[in-house]
Amino acid sequence: MIDQFGRTINYLRISVIDRCNLRCTYCMPHTGLALRPQRDILSFEEILAIVKTATKFGINKIRLTGGEPLIRRDLVELVRMLAQVSAIKDLALTTNGILLTRYASALKKAGLQRVNISLGTTDAGYFAQYTNGGNIKKVLAGIDLALAVGLTPVKINCVIDGKLDRHAELVKQLAESKKIEVRFIQKMDFTTGKFVALGLHAGGDCKNCNRLRLLSDGRILPCLFSDVTFSIRELGIANALTQAVFYKPKQGMPCHARWMGEIGG
Repeated sequence: MIDQFGRTINYLRISVIDRCNLRCTYCMPHTGLALRPQRDILSFEEILAIVKTATKFGINKIRLTGGEPLIRRDLVELVRMLAQVSAIKDLALTTNGILLTRYASALKKAGLQRVNISLGTTDAGYFAQYTNGGNIKKVLAGIDLALAVGLTPVKINCVIDGKLDRHAELVKQLAESKKIEVRFIQKMDFTTGKFVALGLHAGGDCKNCNRLRLLSDGRILPCLFSDVTFSIRELGIANALTQAVFYKPKQGMPCHARWMGEIGG
């Protein structure tokens, strides 16, 4: 698929659930998010049908996100289903890492290729503070197991607020010690529509954006910074995909309809 600005769209990020087992301050409001009824969440069969149709339009890269995708029941089975779609060349997952020690081996066997782990510090006290109770030891063990079973390249996503502070430097040191990549991502402000890319990666590079996002209730989001969505269930899969590509904006714009916690990055 090619949008109005000549960008080839080949990447679909799929939010499999809007729930999370952490409450990170940069991701959710303090009061939490209004969760969708379970009946509104896409089934695995619906997700598979969407992916198969999307591959006919040139999608060959899939990333599973949340909320926290690893709290979706039987997620390993969804990975197995998607891994059997031959047109998919890259099947990845973004996680907070809390449950990686439980699922890393099974995910690898099911066909998952690689993981990104969201991490803002290696300081146990600060990690527990900004995640509202998270255990950093579980994340660090998850990183080690992901490396051991071959979910590589393992990458760390570290959200910062303006500059590399002490906690970001700690994450950098961890990444260097394990010879893995860390991507520093500026905290996003949806009300301005600005995504500031830091470091040598493509995040926030609007002129080269190749992504669509599928929310857990079946709406396609053409841009991270957009209040416009196209419902798979109302429009049909092919129509929703083509509409999302046609209306994909040249660059992000102010939006107010969602928090990062329901998009999954």
